[in-house]
Parts: sequence; C-alpha cells; structure tokens
Amino acid sequence: MNQDHLLDELAGLAVEAPAGLLDRIAARWTVLPSPIGELSVAWTGQGVAYVHHGDGFAAAFRSRFGRPLVAAARSPAGLGPALRTGRLSGLPPDLGGLGGFQRDVLRAVQEIPRGEVRPYAWIAARAGRPTAVRAVGTALARNPVPLLIPCHRVTRSDGVVGEYVFGAAAKERLLLAEGVDLGRLGGLAKERVFYLASDTTGVVCFPTCHNARRITAAHRHGFRTLDAARTAGYRPCRTCRPDALAG
Repeated sequence: MNQDHLLDELAGLAVEAPAGLLDRIAARWTVLPSPIGELSVAWTGQGVAYVHHGDGFAAAFRSRFGRPLVAAARSPAGLGPALRTGRLSGLPPDLGGLGGFQRDVLRAVQEIPRGEVRPYAWIAARAGRPTAVRAVGTALARNPVPLLIPCHRVTRSDGVVGEYVFGAAAKERLLLAEGVDLGRLGGLAKERVFYLASDTTGVVCFPTCHNARRITAAHRHGFRTLDAARTAGYRPCRTCRPDALAG
C-alpha cells in the first residue's frame, strides 16, 4: 500500500509534531487470519474501526472514514483471537461515527452467543424499533467490524441464512464453524417450526438456544409462533428471550 499523501506532508514538517497527533488523524492497520481467510483490520485510539475482506481495503476505508492509514508492526493484544472466536474480551470496537439506531442494532447483535442465531425482527425489537426490520438489514450491511460484532448470527425468520456483508457463503462458513446446525434449522423451517419447547421445563426457546439443544426428542415440541407455545402453557426462555419479538 502506498503511503498516504497527508502522511508525506506531515513528514515534511519543519518542527516535530505534537505527541499523539498521528494517532488522532490516522488509523493503523494490519492483515490477520480468520475463519474465512485473511482480513485487513484498521484501528484507532478508540478501538477497532474497520474489518475488510478481499481487495480494495485502503480505498474503502478512506471513502468511509476519511482518515489516512499507517501500517502497524503489530496488532492490538487480543485482536487475532477475537477474529477467530467472535469474543472481544475487552477489545472495544470504535463505533463513534455511527448513528444512534445503528449503534443500538450492533449492541443487540452483541447479545447473541456464539453458536446461536436470532431473526432480524428480534434485533429490531431489542434495538427499540420492532417494526424496523428492513432498516436492521441495512444497518447490518454497514457493520464496520464484522466477526467482532457478529452480524453473521442474524438470520431470516423463515430459516434462510440471508445476506451478509462478506457474502452468504462466508456467513454459512462462520455459522458452521461455530456449531450451528444449518441443515436442522432448514428442516425445522420447512415444517414451519420456529420455536422449540420442553415439556419437562415448560420453557420455549429459539431452536439454536443452548437450552433448546438439550431437549430430548421425547420431550421436544415445535411451534410456529410464540403465541401458540404460550397458549400450550409454555413460558419464554429467559436466556434467548424469544418474547423480545413481542416488544
């Protein structure tokens, strides 16, 4: 990558720049491995700002953020493991340039545990705008830090995996790597089953909830709607919160 023109100008200053000036105007970047191949990652003093897959990283970053880039000798501690696992472990994302709704959407996405999925409508409800399902999709498409904020864990309510900023194939690969049984989800969706309940606990969950995965076949009951499960006497799981869809 060529050095940014602005950085060249700074290098030519007659006096030494104030301490910390470079970190205020530029972002550092590096390339790191991930479950879907190499990613280009940029960060600022406020946290990780951008994760990019494929070509065109520098142009995309400058177009979106208007900052120059400086190659880094090393990445922040924990960034590599975070890209592999989706667990930030204290490594903050820099979401300062986002609008309030998009930040709310991304915060809701961070609630989804590894190995589980939630529908777009659940994210809309958790973000405080239950009717804004289409807007949620737009916000996720603009997620600046995929994998770190795991928007691949948001799927369509009909069981289809749906779109992803890095492509549907990458989304499926990430979910399979996390242990999501996409074949089972698709099979349940074909049967119009979107909730699973246990007659031993009296609880109804989303199918990928870790509580739902423990239900044995003899005690498992499927429902198309949460209302149907409630009518049958089941209460919503307090872990996966399917009742969030009701507002």
